[in-house]
Amino acid sequence: MSLNGIILLDKKPGITSMASDSFIKRLLQTKKVGHHGTLDPFATGLLPIFVGDALKVLRYSEDWDKSYLCEALFGAKTDTQDKDGTVTGGRLPDKEELRALRETDYASIREAFDQVSKITEQMPPKYSAKKIDGRKAYELAREGLDPELKPHGVKIYDLEIRSIKEGEDGIHVVFHTKCSKGTYIRSLCDEAGRITGFGAHAVMLRRTSVGPFRVEDALTEEQLSSLCDKGDLSFIKGREWALYGMEKTELTEDQRKDVSLGRKIEAVEGTSEGILYHAVYKGQTVAVLRRDGDIMRIDRMLLTNG
Repeated sequence: MSLNGIILLDKKPGITSMASDSFIKRLLQTKKVGHHGTLDPFATGLLPIFVGDALKVLRYSEDWDKSYLCEALFGAKTDTQDKDGTVTGGRLPDKEELRALRETDYASIREAFDQVSKITEQMPPKYSAKKIDGRKAYELAREGLDPELKPHGVKIYDLEIRSIKEGEDGIHVVFHTKCSKGTYIRSLCDEAGRITGFGAHAVMLRRTSVGPFRVEDALTEEQLSSLCDKGDLSFIKGREWALYGMEKTELTEDQRKDVSLGRKIEAVEGTSEGILYHAVYKGQTVAVLRRDGDIMRIDRMLLTNG
C-alpha cells in the first residue's frame, strides 16, 4: 500500500502534536508527515496525521469543524488556562454561594456557559501555538514577554453540559461542544470562570471529531505499532478524505484527459465563479479545480495515473 494518506491517531496525554508526528515518521520510516489541528500536550483524542502526498491536500481540510469533550474545574484560574499551568487566581464558593448553587441546580454556572456559547470572537491564549513574527506565542510567554495577539472569529454550534459535581478542589463541570476551527476550549473554561467570579480552567480535554472523522475510528500508538508489525497498513485512509465538504463536479472522458495533461477546461455546467471543486470521473478523484470565468483551472492534480 502507498504511504500516502491520512492516519487517525488517538493522541495520548503528555505529548505534543509534533511528537505524534515524529512517532508516525519513525513508524512508517518517512519524513513527509504533518498533522491537522494542534492538540495541547495535556489533551487527548483525534489527531488526523497526513502522510506523503496527502500533505499536498492538507490545506483543503483547514476549515473543518471540531468537537470536544472537556472538564472544567471552577475554583482556580491558571496562566495557561489548563491544569498544566500555575494558579494565578480564583476562589472556591463560600457556604452561602454553595447553598445557592445547589438550590438552583448550579444556575449561575449554567448561565455562564450559555453566555460563552454565544461568543463570535475569541482572543487566543498567550500560551498557544499562534505565531507572531515567526515565533509561537507560548515561546514568547515563557520568556516573560506579553505576545500581541488579535481576536479572531469563532462559532460555537452546540454546547451541552453533561455533568456538574462538587469536589474538595472545586466544582467539576463536564461539557461537550461542537465549534468552528480556531476555537480554544480552555479559553471557554477561563471565560466561564471569569463570568461566575470563581475562576476556572480545563483539567481534561478530548477531541471527539474533526470534519468527517470520529475518535471512535482512531487508533492509539500501540495499536498502530501492532498493525505495522503485521504488515497491515489498512489504517491509512485515502487522501481524497481531505476534500470532505468540497462540492463535487463530474467530468466527461475528454475533460478528464485534458485535466490529466495539465490543461484548463471549459467551465463545467452548474459550477460557480471562484469556487473549488472536487473533480471526479466515474468515481475516481481527478483533481481540485477552481472556476475562473468561463474556464476551470487546476488547483491541485490528484490523479495517481493518467
